[in-house]
Amino acid sequence: MTHSKRYTALIAAAAATALMAACGPSDNQTAGQQIDRSADSARSATNEGSTTVQEATRDLQAAGSQAGEKIGDGANDMAITAKVQAALAADGALSVMDIEVDTESGRVALIGTAPDETARERATSLVTAIDGVVAVDNRLLVEKSS
Repeated sequence: MTHSKRYTALIAAAAATALMAACGPSDNQTAGQQIDRSADSARSATNEGSTTVQEATRDLQAAGSQAGEKIGDGANDMAITAKVQAALAADGALSVMDIEVDTESGRVALIGTAPDETARERATSLVTAIDGVVAVDNRLLVEKSS
């Protein structure tokens, strides 16, 4: 029995004992019947306390799980950003360009300039092929030639 269940059972038993003492003997019930009624009350209080502890435990587990998911999403986005930057750096036409990469929930935004429309489209193709990318927002502007 866990500490919280023990405490709940002790509190319920104390409450039942106090209730029995306060009520005093009844003309209609024997002492055994009063004890049985008090025991039933104690069991009921213990069950309610146990249910409350279980609900609180589930709530804490859910909150911990959500926090873990948020941390995992952030780490995953950082990994995707690193992969995108590596892919762009490895591409001859895009490696010299100053392209900012922003990733949120697997959605990658590319911000900066591209030398021409072909390089701009190539950036989208490279990023789309990376595992974990769910969407690409290509905001690269084509440089105007002088």
